[in-house]
Amino acid sequence: MSGAAASAAAPAPAAALAPAVPEAAALASLGYRQELRRGVGSFSSFAAGFSFVSILTTVFQLFGLGFGFGGAAFFWTWPLVFAGQLLVALNFAQLAAWWPVSGAIYQWSTRLAGKVLGWFTGWTMIVGQILTVAVAAVALQAVLPSIWDGFQIVGGSQADPTPTSSTGAENAVLLGCLLLVVTTVVTIVSVRVMALVTSAGVVVELVGVVALVALLFFLPKRSATVVLHTTGAASGGSYVFAWLASALMAAYVLVGFDAAGELSEETHAPRRTTPKTIVRAVAVSGLGGGLLILAGLIAAPSLSDGHLGSGGLAWVVSERFGSVLGRLLLCTVAVAVFACTLACQTAGARMVFSMAREKALPFSGTLAKVSPRTGTPITASLVVGVGAVAALIVNIGQTALFTALSSLCIAMLYLAYLGVTGPLLWRRLSGWTSRFDGEQDEDGRAVFSLGRFGVVVGAVAVLYQATMVVNLLWPRTAVYDTTGHTWWLRWSGVLFIAGATAVGGLYYAATHRRHRVLGSLAVGAVAEAAS
Repeated sequence: MSGAAASAAAPAPAAALAPAVPEAAALASLGYRQELRRGVGSFSSFAAGFSFVSILTTVFQLFGLGFGFGGAAFFWTWPLVFAGQLLVALNFAQLAAWWPVSGAIYQWSTRLAGKVLGWFTGWTMIVGQILTVAVAAVALQAVLPSIWDGFQIVGGSQADPTPTSSTGAENAVLLGCLLLVVTTVVTIVSVRVMALVTSAGVVVELVGVVALVALLFFLPKRSATVVLHTTGAASGGSYVFAWLASALMAAYVLVGFDAAGELSEETHAPRRTTPKTIVRAVAVSGLGGGLLILAGLIAAPSLSDGHLGSGGLAWVVSERFGSVLGRLLLCTVAVAVFACTLACQTAGARMVFSMAREKALPFSGTLAKVSPRTGTPITASLVVGVGAVAALIVNIGQTALFTALSSLCIAMLYLAYLGVTGPLLWRRLSGWTSRFDGEQDEDGRAVFSLGRFGVVVGAVAVLYQATMVVNLLWPRTAVYDTTGHTWWLRWSGVLFIAGATAVGGLYYAATHRRHRVLGSLAVGAVAEAAS
């Protein structure tokens, strides 16, 4: 069915659908035929969102950064970011119940705001997701050399493995590229294989989080009141700015819960399942990550000798648990890194596929093809994998690899999220969303809804996101330019986003008339709401 047909069908309230409508028929009402295979259950849907967040991967990867900026009190950035992202997730949960379609961010933005903003939101999301895949892959450097020094291939086992060193950064690129080869193969083999691998990884990660938190709390060096002090914070300048910089760690961790929405077309009973798994992924990650950070601060051998800032949680685990138990626990982190990279790449491939089938990307015909044998968009998966490898190779030798790419990719995801929550807030204020009152899930029950709290939740979420984008893109030398004297590196975040937007704008201006985008719905709805 064409995008124009989708435009006409999508605004119709799902209440018009009878209870227990087959998933393929419900998808057809949104304008698409079932091509991807439905092999994702409730736990696998949760696993997709949780693996993208992956608190073991991301907390281990950037704990040292957060502590290095804000000291022990950087802990308080966690509940702040968690509260803001939970509000965003609640908005996404309602949209997932309305429109359970692959390429969720692009689809939601287009249906809410029109084809222009929708296209740029999708474009920003694709670029951000490719960078996120790259950053997730290089997280291996924060773990593998601590398990066995033979994993420090560049420079040998005596070289400095810390991510901010030249040898550590180069080795991170090498390990990351090897991991991306494996995850690319898994993403194209089968969605069921991907779901099984991701689910297994989540089980290992959950066990690892529980074990780490319990063991670290059992071996305290200080009380939990340590979070009331700034011990270990960067010296010089205002602490407020240092604390805001430390929020990069929490902002990087708590994203990606929308990955469950990206798999909606492959999920059983998505209207019922996906909203719950989106919120659940954020809630579990928020609780587990907060406890893990607190446990690390309590159990760290020292907060003032510089090791916690450079080595992060991997150093704490190695020092507190010895070689055998410490390495065993770090192995669970390595598994989490693999599952996280796989989930990120899968979500990115579905975004590319979703836009390509609307003829909204170059080579859309090829990118939108789904293999009849595997039921996966093979070319889209390859593009995301190759793009992530390219992002790593371009930055080889860059000692700010971790911090710069992390801050940049999360800023882009936040911008893409704003392309959804902003229009949704406007739609709520205009009363347009009332047409979806009474929608039903696959069991004939009312779908997830924020009800009368929607406007408040949406407004606070938009304010939080806008503030965090500014914070993430602020041209800090410690984040973007560890040399301290290269102006274009310092401004690289802003420059990259401006360049990516300009490139996308040129392509869109030249080809938008050929796009089979969902613009009819959005434009018609805009006119209707304005009338």
